[in-house]
Amino acid sequence: MGKKKDKIKEEQLQGFNYFKMISKILESLHDAGCERDRAHNRKLHMDQYMSLILLSMFSPICSSLRSIQQASELKKVQRKLGCARASLGSLSEATGVFDSDLMIEIIESLASQLKPISSKSKLNEVSGILTAVDGTLIPALSKMTWALWKSEKQAVKTHVQFDLQKHVPIKIKVTDGNGNERVALAQDLESGRIYVADRGYASFELFERILEAKSSFVCRVRDNSSYKTLEEFELSEEAQEANILFDRKVKLGAKSSRELKDPIRLIAIKCTPHKKRIKTGRGGPAQGEMLLIATDRFDLDADVIGLMFKMRWSIEIFFRFFKHVLGCRHLLSEKQNGIELQTYAAIIACMLITLTSGRKPTLRTYEMICWYFTGMADEEELLTHISKLKKHD
Repeated sequence: MGKKKDKIKEEQLQGFNYFKMISKILESLHDAGCERDRAHNRKLHMDQYMSLILLSMFSPICSSLRSIQQASELKKVQRKLGCARASLGSLSEATGVFDSDLMIEIIESLASQLKPISSKSKLNEVSGILTAVDGTLIPALSKMTWALWKSEKQAVKTHVQFDLQKHVPIKIKVTDGNGNERVALAQDLESGRIYVADRGYASFELFERILEAKSSFVCRVRDNSSYKTLEEFELSEEAQEANILFDRKVKLGAKSSRELKDPIRLIAIKCTPHKKRIKTGRGGPAQGEMLLIATDRFDLDADVIGLMFKMRWSIEIFFRFFKHVLGCRHLLSEKQNGIELQTYAAIIACMLITLTSGRKPTLRTYEMICWYFTGMADEEELLTHISKLKKHD
């Protein structure tokens, strides 16, 4: 029989001042979900619930719904977050009462306070917001039948839009494990963005939808993509140094029954080949000696296009941060709405770290914040860490 875990103590939770910049914004959610509360006796409101979820993001000891419930019993938590003791029942019920869509406005409000922190000077004059897009799977409980992925397996897929210059996620859409990434993006396009994507998003229909939305794309296409060369552009010295092999104006899909209406630009980048990892079942198809990048942007230098695609790797780093550091590998709810609330809390956590440090969230910064929240580091030590980060910008 396993040893019963000790209850969470007040001294194990610190750093509530960190919530000052978000508490007033969350207050707007206080009356959400109260339509059915005709007796006006609801004790757990949406702003309080989201504050408790955020507290769990920054407190390693709050790793389950039960530990969050225990934290809500502490007088300090109740005083700082403005909430009463929450029962397990009310925490579970919250995922079906509070609409996750209400968090979008909160995230947009925080995003407006963020400034670009990319150090890539070549991107400063680029028109359009660089936005990486990708999806990642999170294992789900076997009883979450709506999240069926493969035979006898369940998973949810999070479709993420990631601002590459502010280094924060700006949108997350949750679907079942079989959710189509191209469809998810097509349903949530905005104008004025440059969508940077890997070859899983390569689709004539999606490219057309992006252009119709008055945005642009920088997307890897298959190595064997068929196209007809219309014009060959001369490579600059910068492009050659960036390992650009060729830069062409092409008619993509010219040898097939389907093709894009307008010519696009196709750039080849030299890379290191690697074989598919068949034994582990991980990794994509075998990689050749070059990457083919398709884009509609003829106004940018070839090396800038290459740099944009290289920066796409930031979203992969975020996935590690999202699942392994913020704890989103462990789902607090079985409902899609509840999972969306948890993932939106993760976005807010990343934005709070960036707003505080002025840097993109890193493992070292997150660890220092966790030490601060658990009382192992004081505020002076946290501020010293942040000031060192800023000096190295």
